[in-house]
Amino acid sequence: MSTPYPFTAIVGMADLRLALLLNAVSPAVGGVLVRGEKGTAKSTAVRALSALLPPVEVVPGCRFGCDPAAADPACPDGPHGPDAGRESRPARMVELPVGASEDRLVGALDIERALAEGVKAFEPGLLADAHRGVLYVDEVNLLHDHLVDLLLDAAAMGASYVEREGVSVRHAARFLLVGTMNPEEGELRPQLLDRFGLTVEVAASRETEERVQVVRRRLAYDADPAGFAAAWRGEERELREHIAAARALLPSVSLGDGALRQIAATCAAFEVDGMRADIVMARTATALAAWDGRTDVTDADVRQAALLALPHRRRRNPFDAPGLDEDKLDETLERNRGEDDDPDPDGGGPDGGGPDGGGRPPQGDDGAPDPAPDIAPPREPADAGAQPEPAQAPQGGVGERAAVPAAEPFKARALTVPGLGEGAAGRRSRARTAHGRTTGARRPQGALSKLHLAATVHAAAPHQRARGRGGPGLVIRRDDLREAVREGREGNLVLFVVDASGSMAARQRMSAVKGAVLSLLLDAYQRRDKVGLITFRGATAELALPPTSSVEAGAARLDRLPTGGRTPLAAGLLKAHDVLRVERLRDASRRPLLVVVTDGRATGGPEPVRTAGRAARLLSAEGTASVVVDCESGPVRLGLAGELARELHGTAVTLDELRADSVAALVRDVRRAA
Repeated sequence: MSTPYPFTAIVGMADLRLALLLNAVSPAVGGVLVRGEKGTAKSTAVRALSALLPPVEVVPGCRFGCDPAAADPACPDGPHGPDAGRESRPARMVELPVGASEDRLVGALDIERALAEGVKAFEPGLLADAHRGVLYVDEVNLLHDHLVDLLLDAAAMGASYVEREGVSVRHAARFLLVGTMNPEEGELRPQLLDRFGLTVEVAASRETEERVQVVRRRLAYDADPAGFAAAWRGEERELREHIAAARALLPSVSLGDGALRQIAATCAAFEVDGMRADIVMARTATALAAWDGRTDVTDADVRQAALLALPHRRRRNPFDAPGLDEDKLDETLERNRGEDDDPDPDGGGPDGGGPDGGGRPPQGDDGAPDPAPDIAPPREPADAGAQPEPAQAPQGGVGERAAVPAAEPFKARALTVPGLGEGAAGRRSRARTAHGRTTGARRPQGALSKLHLAATVHAAAPHQRARGRGGPGLVIRRDDLREAVREGREGNLVLFVVDASGSMAARQRMSAVKGAVLSLLLDAYQRRDKVGLITFRGATAELALPPTSSVEAGAARLDRLPTGGRTPLAAGLLKAHDVLRVERLRDASRRPLLVVVTDGRATGGPEPVRTAGRAARLLSAEGTASVVVDCESGPVRLGLAGELARELHGTAVTLDELRADSVAALVRDVRRAA
């Protein structure tokens, strides 16, 4: 087993370390989601936490980690009587791989033995291993929807249920959920996002000395992990003792009515849904007080709790950056200040927490900071909740014009890829999936997971006399088993090819075009698609956004899109052909949907019209599903976008027909064109 990087050796990132430590002090806080760019030690910090968690008492031999003092009466390894004994083991940090199967997460039930022998043969999954510990999901935003559903169920009920055609197993599954993600690769579903108690944003330091220290420590660790860990053993021990002391103090912390009013008023002011935010803020504020060695919750504790618990819960557009308006937060707290929140006018506690009340460790006898962790209140990001700066007008280039803002987005009509796919689970096009409605049955391909009971009985029935059946039950053999074939929805690659030439550059028209594409991006976000963006103008086409799961990045590129110049339509289509060819090699099962946004004009390059036609036929020959959004306007229409759609064997729609309340039946049109 490799030696983990010491938690106390992590440089900077005080907000991340504090959020993790608060969960170690009070697991009821509900876990933490760490958002940040790649290479910022998110995973290192989370894995380092496991060495600091207090050990747990378990029933010896129980695969489900039952507590001897309160054993689960439904435990598959139970029941555990009072004489079952007890043993201590370290709290577990269980990692859930993004590509894990359902059986790996919840466990596997042997259906064949259940039917033929009448026994419940159950192999526990990761949820059982994580019970009373930490379940860590790296790149949690890339987790498949069906695994997200299982996590949500377990987190809501504190238990995991495995059911296969009437045969079921239940076991306790209460865990601390910790996830890391890179927002550039896509966002989380709101339901799962709300299950994380706290969230923090991390970014690499821009301070030279701090970056030097990070590199120096990492090189030392890589050269001698055991020796590096030994050098930090004293600091790790002190931090572990600090956590234990805070846990012991936690039940004595008083949360006064004034603090509760501040919490409720803050959640109401930021329009968070439900009551979970209020509860998480209350638990976080009390954990902050305990961590600081105090028994009273201060205004500063409430403020800090809001900065950790609310950014991911406030109502926002999917393209808006998370964060809080701190001026609004301060005004709300001041307006609802209670008289019982701060009995000490200096805000200090019995252990010298300091006037900021912000989660620093107690001071030592000599007045110096406790050498355990360098944990301070999370720094207040200057740009939290700030609006992005307006795009600068592009410089140079013949006929180039400044970017114009997008019109208000709307609910877009569903565009789907014809046929039946087998891609990643999503919400756009029809596909054979592990979940969905049952459409048929087949012999198992590998281990049986989804039994088709009627087909199994039908296959076994003709052989009962030959097999000597003498009782009421069926004699089932392996060859009789049938698994269900299910149909659901898949996610697709939606590749936008946007005309940014001079013919599209009229301010009103480009604003409408951007609004339409933004609406389709929102739709792609909700349907769990990958998106890409190609723009063409002047003499060439540019891949403005390589295919990604981050629709935020697509919206940002669209916002800064300059316009002007000729219309190299062929270049845009050929660039799309190249991008799709590469994506097929990367993920052959993810089917593409090409959305060309243009007025159909072709004026750039040699023989522009003929070349554009050849490029369109090249795409159609490979079976690429296409939709052309016709942006032509004015009293005289040439119908060029419609001709392009025919060359692509796709369908043409106007900007108005993209709206969900439009009369046009786009889905039917796309399928008919195929």
